[in-house]
Amino acid sequence: MRKSARRSHTFTWDDPHAAAAAGIGLSGLDYLRKMAQGELPMAPISVLMNVTGAEVQDGHAIFTAQPLECHYNPIGLVHGGFAATLLDSAMACAIHSRLPQGQAYTTLDLNTHFVRAITVETGPVRAEGKVVHLGSRIATAEGRVIDASGRMYAHATTTCMVFPGGQSYG
Repeated sequence: MRKSARRSHTFTWDDPHAAAAAGIGLSGLDYLRKMAQGELPMAPISVLMNVTGAEVQDGHAIFTAQPLECHYNPIGLVHGGFAATLLDSAMACAIHSRLPQGQAYTTLDLNTHFVRAITVETGPVRAEGKVVHLGSRIATAEGRVIDASGRMYAHATTTCMVFPGGQSYG
């Protein structure tokens, strides 16, 4: 058996509470656009998932991430949680982009289908989320993870609960 070299990875992130507080006075779309443009810091999970780009439109969100070796599972592939987390983020942010100032949401259900393994050699992947339905209390979205060639690695649906305006995020 061959010994492998030990590796390390360091994470640095901004205070998530400061960004969340700034978001209370903005519509969901304005808040997410400020993050995508670097005017507000991205969420700490974006650092952990190695998100390298974000695009947001009304009802759509796209995150680009580079899988790293530290995302690997015990069988030598990127853990499925990598794709599931990217999908949860893209779909929930697609929903968030449609919410007015003061409204919040949380994921109630995430149904993910993995169709191909991701490795470091896959290169950057895109998680795309799109709103399917936005109601006053429940919203649904769909998403997919694809590579630069358009090959799909996972697809998913989500249901989110929408909180009325004025309700706390916490």
